[in-house]
Amino acid sequence: MGASLCRDEKILKRAEYLRLSASGKKLHTHHFIILWSENDKERARLGITASRKLGNAVARNHVKRRVREYFRLCKDQFVAADFNFIAKKGADTLTFQEVCRELQKAMLCIRNLKCSNGCS
Repeated sequence: MGASLCRDEKILKRAEYLRLSASGKKLHTHHFIILWSENDKERARLGITASRKLGNAVARNHVKRRVREYFRLCKDQFVAADFNFIAKKGADTLTFQEVCRELQKAMLCIRNLKCSNGCS
């Protein structure tokens, strides 16, 4: 397997993003809003939203590459769910290590929320 995400690990359709926005759970961090909803698949799927409010195309792509790399390296921290990471202003100034720290804390919270709702 290469360094990129396979098709099964990505949220590709607009309808899936809209479903997450409408019925997904939400977690705010300092630089991201994380929407997630359990899926019927055996793996986590990733979607990233970076609007023009964040900055130019270079800044938006910068954030998306770092989130994608975090997801690729830390798939074991993710529960089987669809995730949409929405970048807030200032996310483009973070280093990769800062992104990792912030998202690791968020994933820990999500795992704890899932476990407190009935997992073993």
